[in-house]
Amino acid sequence: MAIDDTYELNFQKLIDHSLNAIIVLRNKEIIYANDSALELVGIDNHFDILHVDFHTFLHPDYHDLCKERLRRVREELEIAQLSEQKLIKADGTEIDIEIMAVPYQHKEEALAQVTIRDISKRKQAEKKLYHAEKLSAIGEISTGVAHEIKNPLTAVKGFVQLLKTEHYHPYLDIVSKELDNAIATLTNLLQVAKPDLENEPSVSIHLTTELEALLSLFQDQFYRVKVETRFYHEEQSIIGKKNLLLKAFFNLVKNAFEAIEGDGQLLVEHFYKENAVYVKISDTGVGISQDKIKNLGTPFFSTKAEGTGMGLTQVYNTIHNHNGTIEVLSEVGKGTTFAIQLPCGN
Repeated sequence: MAIDDTYELNFQKLIDHSLNAIIVLRNKEIIYANDSALELVGIDNHFDILHVDFHTFLHPDYHDLCKERLRRVREELEIAQLSEQKLIKADGTEIDIEIMAVPYQHKEEALAQVTIRDISKRKQAEKKLYHAEKLSAIGEISTGVAHEIKNPLTAVKGFVQLLKTEHYHPYLDIVSKELDNAIATLTNLLQVAKPDLENEPSVSIHLTTELEALLSLFQDQFYRVKVETRFYHEEQSIIGKKNLLLKAFFNLVKNAFEAIEGDGQLLVEHFYKENAVYVKISDTGVGISQDKIKNLGTPFFSTKAEGTGMGLTQVYNTIHNHNGTIEVLSEVGKGTTFAIQLPCGN
């Protein structure tokens, strides 16, 4: 620590107005919290946080770890180094945090000074970067493989056409049809892996208008699926590649209808928050298990028996190319929600 002796500094004010959340604990009891700490946990009044058990705001997975770290801080005067954990705000929202603690001696009492930093945005950025890099790597590999397979298949198709004219056999029609399906799949893979974004200009898009039009394409499903829309801030627009985004939302809506076996409900929401437009598509379908959610967006990975995964690969590529994010919440047997966030502006 460096201090100029010619100045008398009010350390209380420095702590009170620190950008980091600072809390002082007696065992697990909160006896001090600065303004940033109140903002972090979502409490307006200091009296609502004083004398509260700190574990109230800590995710249960970290209770034992926190207990041991605080014990060492108080009893062995150790510094608990930065650790990534999860905090539960007053409204129940979970956020990612970095937390550390140092010994704090007050008179004869050993306390712990805890410093907390919200790293939710950083974690989201890391997750987005990881997924983008994974998709990019898969895209490059898939493009190479697709080219190598598509070219000989096209040649085989040509020879099959010649055989049909010279030595017709009904099986040749089946071969030709299956070749067409294989070539179409590879063409789709090439388009999804390396979309030609430059050919389409970025334009202003009012998503609510486009979503209404998309839903109307599925009118033949309305007899069994109740569709509800909750559109707020309809005047808010985004800038993007219109056709690519419409294809992405079409794939999501189509998947939602297909996930609903028999009767069910589909909810489409739109709202604006913190310079971004959010679209949520929720269905009461079969749901997706947690171990499969992390693989969504990967080419040829599908939760459907006859699916290729190309639709969701296009969705993930398009949203990430528009600097957006995708979050999937699902429970098997109850349904799935795809939450899309797209930044406003260029």
